[in-house]
Amino acid sequence: MPDHLHTLISFSKEQNLTKTIATWKEITAKKTGISWQRDFFDHRLRSAQELQEKEAYILQNPVRKGLVGRAEDWKFLWQPDGGPSGSALPQCLS
Repeated sequence: MPDHLHTLISFSKEQNLTKTIATWKEITAKKTGISWQRDFFDHRLRSAQELQEKEAYILQNPVRKGLVGRAEDWKFLWQPDGGPSGSALPQCLS
């Protein structure tokens, strides 16, 4: 999206999510010149169904905004290991 980012990422329970995101934002800001907003919104996914719902929402976002006619036409889409709900599914949700 031109004005925000959606991503599905997995962290170990021991990893500090806030610190990890802050560091990532700092690095990408320095490399790309992006000005990130101060905070972020996170949502813990607790089931494979929740993951599929969030994937569908994210995939349809550029379609809803009228930027493309089909989700697969969005050029900024990256899907590891075969796409949504593929083998990149975290162990805890599979």
